[in-house]
Amino acid sequence: MKYRQLGTSDLQVPTISLGSWLTYSGGVEKQQSLACVHKALDLGINFFDTANVYGRGAAESVLGEALSGIPRHSFVLATKVFGAMSDTDSGLSRAQIVKQLDASLKRLQTDYVDLYQCHRYDTETPLEETMEALTAAVRQGKTRYVGFSEWPLDKIEAAAKLPDVVRFVSSQPQYSMLWPSPQNEIFQGCARLGIGQIVWSPLAQGVLTGKYRPGAPLPAESRAIHQSMGAWLPKHWLETPVLKAVRQVQLIAQREAGVSLPQFALAWVLRRQEVTSAIIGATRPEQVVENAAAAEHAIAPELFTKAEDILAPFNGSH
Repeated sequence: MKYRQLGTSDLQVPTISLGSWLTYSGGVEKQQSLACVHKALDLGINFFDTANVYGRGAAESVLGEALSGIPRHSFVLATKVFGAMSDTDSGLSRAQIVKQLDASLKRLQTDYVDLYQCHRYDTETPLEETMEALTAAVRQGKTRYVGFSEWPLDKIEAAAKLPDVVRFVSSQPQYSMLWPSPQNEIFQGCARLGIGQIVWSPLAQGVLTGKYRPGAPLPAESRAIHQSMGAWLPKHWLETPVLKAVRQVQLIAQREAGVSLPQFALAWVLRRQEVTSAIIGATRPEQVVENAAAAEHAIAPELFTKAEDILAPFNGSH
């Protein structure tokens, strides 16, 4: 496993990390979830990303159980705050950050997280209040560093200009061959501020695994037909023209690069040095093994260019 430094922090994290968005918030049996976490650790994947809102605490609880008894210094733990935990609990106010961080730590069975992320920008709370609350959390030792997910560039820059507050070290955007738009503005703006990228959905919620075939029924165990997980998958990604294009890219990966499509798609994400880590969402330990291998492959840039050209009509920046 290869490791990269996360922004201006002293965190060295693996280029492949394990997430828990849909999978460990109720989409996958708990024993499978625990097995995936332990397989990840075996492979050197010691960076785990979650959020309080995933299953309203369920994913954090599973992760806390999975990591219980493992030396705390040996893994990097990240969670998030913003989403609605009840009818009255959401956002990035000072009170919410205090309340939600304490609740997250309890579920995760730890005294601190390594990275506490603002899940979205909160238009209802002054930025100064949010940043002051995050600064207090760092000073109290409840989190080592802070980051954000899907913030607009102007807000990222505004936070960096505030005096006497902690600085963000990470950004968590959606980024894949089917959603490449962050590389245009967010990557560059963050790089100027020393902020690294931890990207979510690098396999486009499973579409870039090749499991969905044009004209074929959706696989029985797939995310697309799962009652809760499937609701988040953009339906146009399952349309025949998109799946035919993905199939073409799969053939390039297998025949010309000598790797699987998931490995190719992850290597494409990691070709950018701004990307510190790609978050995978595994439902079986075997998927963790296959995805972990992506970090080892050197793929010719011209093959990535061919793939980009094929997928260009369908990606999120068009």
